[in-house]
Amino acid sequence: MTENHRTTPVPRPGTTPGTTTARGLSRRSMLLGSAALVGGAFVATGLSGCAPGAVTGSGADVAQLKFWHLLSGGDGIKMSALIDQANEQNPEFHATQTVLAWGTPYYTKLAMASAGGRAPDVAIMHASRVPGYAPGGLLDPWDVEKLASYGVREQDFAEAVWKKGFNGGDLYSVALDSHPFILLYNTDIAAQAGALGPDGKLVEITSPEQFLEVANAMQQVTGKHGASWGYLNDGAQLWRMFYTFYKQQGADMVLKEGGTVEYDEQAAVTALEFMQQLTDGTAMATASDIQSGIAEFVSGESGMLFTGVWEVPSAENAGIPFDGSIIPTLFGTPAVYADSHAFVLPRQSEVDDVKREDVYKMVSTILKDSISWAAAGHIPAYLPIVESPEYAELRPQANYAEAADYLNYDPPAWFTGSGSDFQTYFLDSIQSVILAKDDAADGMRRFVTRVNTQLSRPAPV
Repeated sequence: MTENHRTTPVPRPGTTPGTTTARGLSRRSMLLGSAALVGGAFVATGLSGCAPGAVTGSGADVAQLKFWHLLSGGDGIKMSALIDQANEQNPEFHATQTVLAWGTPYYTKLAMASAGGRAPDVAIMHASRVPGYAPGGLLDPWDVEKLASYGVREQDFAEAVWKKGFNGGDLYSVALDSHPFILLYNTDIAAQAGALGPDGKLVEITSPEQFLEVANAMQQVTGKHGASWGYLNDGAQLWRMFYTFYKQQGADMVLKEGGTVEYDEQAAVTALEFMQQLTDGTAMATASDIQSGIAEFVSGESGMLFTGVWEVPSAENAGIPFDGSIIPTLFGTPAVYADSHAFVLPRQSEVDDVKREDVYKMVSTILKDSISWAAAGHIPAYLPIVESPEYAELRPQANYAEAADYLNYDPPAWFTGSGSDFQTYFLDSIQSVILAKDDAADGMRRFVTRVNTQLSRPAPV
């Protein structure tokens, strides 16, 4: 399993908070770490490597870069390999890793480290979380000209991905990838249902009604459901589906501190009512959590799966015939929910110019080597990788790469973003709309009222 983007109740595998390795984590160590989450607390994982600050096979003048991230499982293994490569290609520094629990534990510890003068030299954040950190001075901005000197320029990124890194006039995050919500489909089931075109890809679907027709045709083949999507007790999954269909209607959502939510209620109701239609027990299960949804798809009991790109390895490991695509444009405007893993510079009480320069080298090296990151399903942010012949050979990755042109991140606010309370508010207000078919407008208003309460509060300093 790749990086787990699931929210509670599915636990995040990981490693002991604060554990640092002088080289990349071994596969065995990462697997041990994945098994170490017991009762919600992390226990010792036996990670290999040296203690923080130790130097292995390097001169004493080699800069030791502290790198924090929240990547576990398959993503963690791939990141470890990228760090190894960066260290080998740049012998003047040696990056070490600290892997922390995904979600609130990670973001809380990162904020405390930045505020307390104990920040790492570089870290990974979800781009959607940066608006909660940059305004409060918890991050240092990147020098755009220095990045360009290392071959990392605005034109090397999709427009939405590059712009998302800015807060005000400064660049605060440099994306490693984009990981959108996509559609995976079983090519054998699609063919039997008459939903596979002559090019071997899913037929173009351009309306909610047509999608339901295709899903129901696939249900006739599987005998269980046409498509899968897990949402029970999972605010992230609910929000990903909703925001995709909301934005496909050309609707915006603006969250202004001290104000109220600006949104299109009719578009919101339309999206929610379509989600109610989907979960009718035939096209999709009435109630399913994310694990059940994935299991249903990879076992051939459904023909399609709404999921994040990080579940591509799950389908590959199952050995089923499958492909992937951008989520069909059902409401007129191409749009998908997405986020990005992005490199940030946690605020330093005193900037070490040598280390800061080495961070630029490290990040640029990883971006240029990120074809291996694409194998995990993510769309590399660095366009020369996406435009390379090697990437064109990746399936299904190359078939949904266009999603990078239609990304929609969370509406920026200090409390939004991946793994945030914002998604929990959505869960609390909307799950009954989908599960019990409660009134969509009432559910949306409950959510807006909850968000308005947050907007009335100033961002924590």
